[in-house]
Amino acid sequence: MKNSSGRPHLTLGLVVHPDRSVLDSVRLITRYARRTGAVVIAHGGDAERVGPEVVTVAPEEFADRVDVVISLGGDGTMLGAMRLVVGRDAPVLGVNHGHLGFLIEVSPSELEQALDRLAEGRYTLEPHSCLEAGDFTAFNDIVLASAEPLSSLTLDLEVNGLRHGYYRGDAVIACTPTGSTAYNYAAGGPVISPSAPAVALTPVAPMSGISRSVILGKDDHIVLRNPPENVPLIFSVDGTAAHPLQPGADLSVRLRTDAVDVVRFDVGTHLQRNRVKLSLLDLPLRRDQLVELIPEPLREQAERLRQSRPADWAE
Repeated sequence: MKNSSGRPHLTLGLVVHPDRSVLDSVRLITRYARRTGAVVIAHGGDAERVGPEVVTVAPEEFADRVDVVISLGGDGTMLGAMRLVVGRDAPVLGVNHGHLGFLIEVSPSELEQALDRLAEGRYTLEPHSCLEAGDFTAFNDIVLASAEPLSSLTLDLEVNGLRHGYYRGDAVIACTPTGSTAYNYAAGGPVISPSAPAVALTPVAPMSGISRSVILGKDDHIVLRNPPENVPLIFSVDGTAAHPLQPGADLSVRLRTDAVDVVRFDVGTHLQRNRVKLSLLDLPLRRDQLVELIPEPLREQAERLRQSRPADWAE
């Protein structure tokens, strides 16, 4: 974590969910901007979703002008916002208008307080790594599969110029620590601490070849090669549209550390919420361990209700 201080007259860049209505949060941000002298901008393509009070700019101007990016949506929106400012001194604040939101700490009801803390510099920055594969950037994962529906893939693995065998199965996932709780976790891969500079390669439904997850370091040069005699493959980046990987073609993957900073106000609370979300996804915890995930005020309230209920309720 890196301590930060607020900057006067911030330029706030909004990245919004393409479908869900986030206008209540946008209005709160514009009211905050009028009160503090901040400037609010958004992509020109989002003009209808952010309303007339927000200045819209060309996409190529957006990243150069913003001091802080505010993502209004779920984890997908947050990932898109993070890709816009890779390598730039512009942290990303996520506001959860989605579902689970592993990356996102702030709910819409907490946004006003979050903006005040942002202006006062009462926050920390959490660095996030990404995978770089040519012109593509992934904060969660890169998934390779056959271009032919219901067909398996064959894929060679090379690390630092040395061949390390092959995969044969439904798919291969290359993920960051952030993405380790997504498709990688569902496929039986490991959960990796965000503090670990590592890449996981996890096969999906392996039939032969490499059958377990492989963990590689930040300095490893990873090449995933479609054998020349193989069928065309495709790969997706953070769940976006698929791209082709023709027979004989390579996909070179490297981990870039400290690619983007995410704004954090209460690291402990954020981690606790994610423990609950992982438990809902079948993290193996005992009943007494699950109780520990319930916030203390709710536990106290439940105990008071239990003690105050009539004796015949217990029968």
